[in-house]
Amino acid sequence: MPQPSSVRKGGDGRLTMALDPQDQGPQDACGVFGVWAPGEDVAKLTYFGLYALQHRGQESAGIAVSNGRQILVYKDMGLVSQVFDETTLASLKGHLAIGHSRYSTTGASTWENAQPTFRPTAGGSIALGHNGNLINTHELRGLVSDLPGPEDELELHTRHVETSTNDTSLVTALLAHHPDTTLELRALEVLPQLRGAYSFVWMNEDTLYAARDPQGIRPLVLGRLDRGWVVASEDAALATIGASVVREVEPGEMIVIDENGLRSHRFAEPEPKGCVFEYVYLARPDATIAGRSVHESRVEMGRQLAREFPVEADLVIPVPESGTPAAAGYAEESGIPFGQGFVKNAYVGRTFIQPSQTLRQLGIRLKLNALDHMIRGKRIVVVDDSIVRGNTQRAQVRMLREAGALEVHVRISSPPVKWPCFYGIDFATRAELIANGLTPEEIAASVGADTLGYISLDGMVDATKQERTRLCTACFTGEYPVELPDESLLGKHLLEATLASPTLGKALPVLNNP
Repeated sequence: MPQPSSVRKGGDGRLTMALDPQDQGPQDACGVFGVWAPGEDVAKLTYFGLYALQHRGQESAGIAVSNGRQILVYKDMGLVSQVFDETTLASLKGHLAIGHSRYSTTGASTWENAQPTFRPTAGGSIALGHNGNLINTHELRGLVSDLPGPEDELELHTRHVETSTNDTSLVTALLAHHPDTTLELRALEVLPQLRGAYSFVWMNEDTLYAARDPQGIRPLVLGRLDRGWVVASEDAALATIGASVVREVEPGEMIVIDENGLRSHRFAEPEPKGCVFEYVYLARPDATIAGRSVHESRVEMGRQLAREFPVEADLVIPVPESGTPAAAGYAEESGIPFGQGFVKNAYVGRTFIQPSQTLRQLGIRLKLNALDHMIRGKRIVVVDDSIVRGNTQRAQVRMLREAGALEVHVRISSPPVKWPCFYGIDFATRAELIANGLTPEEIAASVGADTLGYISLDGMVDATKQERTRLCTACFTGEYPVELPDESLLGKHLLEATLASPTLGKALPVLNNP
């Protein structure tokens, strides 16, 4: 029998990526990575794969490695480069690994909720990483409650360990319980019971698994190494480690990789509804999703913005970095020169120190500063990817005015965000979204802009070259492709609230995630 596996914990850092913690923009989804490659340094391959996926989640990072006998997991709060060093990676020896970079969408941002999650099984152990968000967590909680209690054979492994409160741990617990069947067959039983968005990578001591929800809301790509296979959230991570792209993991597909090669299972009929916000903001510009270049989609969104909302101006500037491709497209289509109007401090988002209230009131200049000599005396078009509450745009417009801009025209490469996402992006609540209370003209006045233009829904979708019926646009339209349960059964802190409730807590066992 494989030896008991272990999980190591680093320091106790806390990370904030927010320019202004009071005005959170669309917070990134997670990044997942998996590699099966005997003879390769799989820990370092996973490290560099996660490094390429760092934009998808900056709260915590972790890697699980198997040497065929046991799984070792190392994870901590912070960026990939903060969590791992040469010594740590050198200790993670094996032929099989998975990795995860997290932004929390279910469960608090704590070490206990960092991934990969880990569970012992009757014959070994399992580690799992998840990009997405499940909407039937309340149902899964009940299924986990029905599993054998702490008096079973797993008691020795799960005693005196940390408590996690996320949907990923529920799935891990369900997969780990397969006393009378294989993990592969158990997964084919569990996956059809999950609802929402999920791109999973998981492993036991000798096999790598990956699966994507039937809607394919979050991306997942299969790649090939000379001596193995790779799966990752985005193909940019494959390029980083020198792997070639084979294809996307299909919606409703599970892939299994072991010493016998690769095999595929269809566990649900595909109903493609890829997240359109991957094209707008989430994915790296050098990613390709459903055959379409993300960078070219963003440039085309800028061109479409110029067609829909032209204006006489002297300079087009982006809000770096997310607004840069769209700003280039706007400049190209309009004939207005493109230039740099903001300087971004690339490191402020990597700090553990939140800006004080005084700094926020001064306009949040920690992250962006205006280039006065580029701005002074000019009519400016400033292009960004989205507006959530409006506070950040208000600060940006104020900077441009103080730098001497004669006019400021704001252009946004997505439609007004009016609905929260329950599939892996953490927007503000609906009541906090500025577009729900104000018209575009009123928003322009609120942020201090001379004009404001949002790209149309059709214009944004056309830029992706995807059929609208194959895209999820719920945050703009309120049309959710996977039917949502009652509002009381949704929310990032659903499981924490349940644990805190003397009544509801009876339905939820404490999940052990070492």
